[in-house]
Amino acid sequence: MALTIFRRHLRECTEQRGRKPRNYRKCSCPLHVEGSLGGEPVRRALDLTAWGAAEDLIAGWRASGQIGVKRREIPTVKEAVEKHVEDAKARNLQPESIKKIRDVIERRLQAFCERRGIRLLRQVDVDVVREFRNQLAAEYSPNSARKRVEYVRAFFRFCHQSGWMETNPALAVKPPLADDTEVETFEPGEVERMLNVADTFNTRGKFGPGNRRRIRAMILLLRYSGMRISDAAVLARERLRDDSLCLRTLKTGTMVWCPLPKQAVLALEASPSDDPKYFFWNGGCRPTSAVKIWETTFQRVFELAEIPEHKAFIHNFRHSFATDLLTRGIPIEDVAALLGNSVKIVEKHYAHLVKSRRERLEQRVRALWDTQVA
Repeated sequence: MALTIFRRHLRECTEQRGRKPRNYRKCSCPLHVEGSLGGEPVRRALDLTAWGAAEDLIAGWRASGQIGVKRREIPTVKEAVEKHVEDAKARNLQPESIKKIRDVIERRLQAFCERRGIRLLRQVDVDVVREFRNQLAAEYSPNSARKRVEYVRAFFRFCHQSGWMETNPALAVKPPLADDTEVETFEPGEVERMLNVADTFNTRGKFGPGNRRRIRAMILLLRYSGMRISDAAVLARERLRDDSLCLRTLKTGTMVWCPLPKQAVLALEASPSDDPKYFFWNGGCRPTSAVKIWETTFQRVFELAEIPEHKAFIHNFRHSFATDLLTRGIPIEDVAALLGNSVKIVEKHYAHLVKSRRERLEQRVRALWDTQVA
């Protein structure tokens, strides 16, 4: 038996125009439903008076196959991406994290689906996710592709938990295997060549030769603080207190503290700037624009200093800083605090580089075996 909508006319309604049929639509008397769905009988009030609204409600019951349950509307891929980004913002994720979500999910995955005519979220299956994974693997290194696949898995986990997908199609798609390759570091001679380049750099603009001091200060800051370029480019002068830096990182929001050597402090103090509040930023342009300017500058510095292409990345200053501390016996917990990272991340990237740490572990294991043999 199908579900039938009918109207229970009030006494005032029937007396006004005589007896009216149950399917009369032009009055505002309460609506009811009777019949059965999935073998379950029903006869109840709908708490509605508009016939169209009642039809929409019953249509939802039929779609879900259950009385009183309306099937959740499944969004399009574009709508799901927008909701995922909104959720990331509501959780107060750092701007860098939201930027990466937008790049992988909004700019790449959404465009990938549009090129293949996939508009609805329910059209996405394991094969679609696997094909997108293959595209990422072809465009990026194994490590970079693996990180981007993690964002894809997080997006479909969000869709699954929201009730839009019965299963998470990304769970069946394995990320690319990534080699635990050693991070690159700058040798002391390479840093010295970069400083020499900074002292003779052909600069233009408002500061002229003063830009050489800015470049020198940035090189020393990155080398002896391990800061990310996103933090260094907008570093406020108030964050340097005597010889110590104290700031909250943009990426993780972690408070870090780090003392600087005298030469780095003097270089920062001698560096000219557009805004007295900052060392390098003018306070007017977007922080991302300031980072882009420094990335372009360092490309030229690396080229003139003859830094090998596989090492010519600003982030290697951070690797050099961490490796130097660990090699000199600074505990991993302390290095993690200086970098604003977790101990787990530091162990993953740098522990295998520390020869002294490995040698101490070998000695302990040998001593254990010798004790057992004795």
